[in-house]
Formats: sequence, structure tokens, C-alpha cells
Amino acid sequence: MFVSGFTIIRNAVQGDYPVKEAVLSILPLVDEMIIAVGKSEDDTLGLIQSIDSPKIKIIETVWDDSLRKGGYVLAVETNKALEHVSPHAGWCFYIQADECVHEKDYPAIREAMSKYQNDKSVQGLVFEYLHFYGSYDYLADSRKWYRNEVRIIRNNPEIRSYMDAQGFRIDGKKLPAKKINARIYHYGWVKHPKEQMSKQIQARKLWHDDQFIAEKVATEAEFDYGKIDSIKRFEGTHPAIYHERIAKQNWTFDRDPSVKHLSFKNKVLMKIEKLIGLRIGEFRNYKLV
Repeated sequence: MFVSGFTIIRNAVQGDYPVKEAVLSILPLVDEMIIAVGKSEDDTLGLIQSIDSPKIKIIETVWDDSLRKGGYVLAVETNKALEHVSPHAGWCFYIQADECVHEKDYPAIREAMSKYQNDKSVQGLVFEYLHFYGSYDYLADSRKWYRNEVRIIRNNPEIRSYMDAQGFRIDGKKLPAKKINARIYHYGWVKHPKEQMSKQIQARKLWHDDQFIAEKVATEAEFDYGKIDSIKRFEGTHPAIYHERIAKQNWTFDRDPSVKHLSFKNKVLMKIEKLIGLRIGEFRNYKLV
């Protein structure tokens, strides 16, 4: 069973993206790792080249910054990486630059890929998401945050990255997929408040024009993590590859998880979700089979 990994990155050093940790976290699970490195304003290429592995295959690209609507340029770049996976690959493992896989989930991931490798009714494998917020000690847990997403897809030329590259589709249709017992650790919201504000401004440029950004995006020096509607304390362990980065955290985020800023409707819906595990009205990028 040959497995290809793939990801995209640009301006990783400038934006302090933990892309190296993301890549290293799935490297033991793949036979090759395709990294589409966009032309950057920093030494992102050098950062990727510093990953010492013969599995790494670098594709240099140029992002089309005119593709702002809906973050579509992210899907375009993801598809560029996907087009370079080996024809021998049965599965393709996608990881974004602020995501990570815990080594404790490796056996379950390998087992799922093996179990469904010959079942063509399954075109994707769905992971549970843990969205860290404010610091490495808290998780965002309101209905605003997606609970699951496809991160392993079959090597099928009809499968393409969709919209802003959160998920995948076949001819615009949702992938038939299986939920597996594995998680994606999402660290996109645990930067230093100054760096998070800079990231928000830069990231919005992938979705909106300059006028929108000037009118709608805050220009404070630091991002206000206190505006979150609901969090809970993280009780587990982080991937080993993240321990060094966590040890270097140089900011404090401390908030009482019992304090919620939710509408009455969302309070009721969250209680239902906790009682029966069902998220009413949940959007899914995939179709469970």
C-alpha cells in the first residue's frame, strides 16, 4: 500500500506557520511527501529543504493573488500538489500547515487505510478535529468550529480540492467517506496575539479585496482572544513533535471555561449535542457511507 502525503505553503517563516511539524507528523505514514512551496517573501523554501527526508518532493509554484473570492487560490495550489503524487499511490494524505497528527493515532490510521484500500465505495477518510484556541491548554468547542473533515483521499483523478481547500469533491459532489478513530490537532489559533493579528490580516487577503479588509478587519496591535464564545480545557497530550514549540510559548491566555457567550439558541443546541452527540444543522463536506 503506497501512500502519498501532500501539502502547500507560502511565507511560512513570516507567518510562523508550523508547517515543519505538520509534515513531520505524517511523514511516518507516507511513502512520499509532496510539498508545493509558493514563491515567498521569506526563506520558506529553505525551511522546507531543511527537513531531512528522502521522502520529500518539493514543487515550486506561484500563487495567483487575484483569486481572492472564497479563498479559491488555496484549492488551486492544493490541486497542484495533488497532481504530483505518485501514480502508484492508493491513498493521499493531506495536511495543512497548521495541522498535526498525534503519533498515538498512527495504528488506527494505518488500519483504516488498509481496511478500505480495496473498497472503492470509500473515497475518503474522515478525522475528528481538535481546535486549540488562545493557548495549547484550551479547545474551542462551539458550533462555529467544524468537528470533522476528510484528510485522506483515494488517489482518484476526479477528486479535487474544493472551495478554500478545507475539503474535497468529485465533480462538485461530496466524497463518500468513512469516519475513522483518529484526530487532527489544529493549531491555527494559538499564535502570540501580535502574530495572530498579523495572520488574520494576511489570511483575509486570500478571501476579500482591499476595501473589505480596510473596513472590516481590525487594526489593533494584538488579536483579542477573549472574544471567543465557548472553550473547554484540553485534558489530553499533544503530539511529541509539538513539545518544543509548546515549551517556547511566550504569552498567557487564561479564561474560565464555564463563562460562555452564547445565544439562547446555541446554548440549547450545544446541550442537545452534549447529550446525544448530534449537531443539528451541521455542515459536512463529505457523505458518510
